[in-house]
Amino acid sequence: MAEDMNTPETAPETQQTSTPEVDLADFSSEVPEEGGTQHDGRQDREREREAILDVPVKITAVVGDVKMPVRDLVRLGRGAVVPLNRKLGSSIDIYANDRLIARGEITIIEDDNIAVTMTEIMSSSAST
Repeated sequence: MAEDMNTPETAPETQQTSTPEVDLADFSSEVPEEGGTQHDGRQDREREREAILDVPVKITAVVGDVKMPVRDLVRLGRGAVVPLNRKLGSSIDIYANDRLIARGEITIIEDDNIAVTMTEIMSSSAST
């Protein structure tokens, strides 16, 4: 009987608390298979898309470039002409956050400002 006093009176299964199971599918952006609708999945994707639309992206249009030694660079003065590696009328490269995304042409817009007209959009495999 002394041994009976040391054993717990409640069974182990009644002491356990119920913990909800978490499935990796709960974190998926795909449309749920059961209990959900395709409409819910579309709304989730739309919310995800909306969340990134205000993220700033640096757009750079490169007219051309040149490499030169520092010696020549420090000799440049006002009015110096630096020849670039592109010919007049050739397309320019357009980068988004230093990644090539398109090619285009320089365009003059109102008030003598310049802009770039995109003439070719790069595929994702070409810009890596």
